[in-house]
Amino acid sequence: MRLTMYTDYSLRVLIFLASKQSDELSTVQEISDAYKISKNHLTKIVHELGKLELIVTTRGRGGGIRLSVDPHSINVGELVRKTEDDFHLVECFDPSKNMCVLSQACQLRGVLYEALQAYFEVLDRYTIADFLHNKEEIQSLLFPTSQS
Repeated sequence: MRLTMYTDYSLRVLIFLASKQSDELSTVQEISDAYKISKNHLTKIVHELGKLELIVTTRGRGGGIRLSVDPHSINVGELVRKTEDDFHLVECFDPSKNMCVLSQACQLRGVLYEALQAYFEVLDRYTIADFLHNKEEIQSLLFPTSQS
């Protein structure tokens, strides 16, 4: 199983925002600079996270983004399900595209489905807050200039 950059960056944005004070606003540019990733790509991700009601955006001068919910309530498995568009590990997982002649008799499909379920069972045990146990270290990496 491999996550897309979209999901990876979504998780990074949420970790970034969760590492700030709850009322502190951030900008897409600030996040882009911290991670050294495309601002344009992050803008799309921030928009989607807003639609998912995980972040709040404030427009205009002095605006920015922040989490709209407690990091403990952002389940990683749920986020991955919402940001990934394809969990078809093999062709037979997608009935509309399945051309495999073994589909009716193949045992591999069941094993791979079981593995996918185990993958989500693990992700479902974690929230964004679980990635902040070393918050000071994360802050020193994300905000090096703000350290005294």
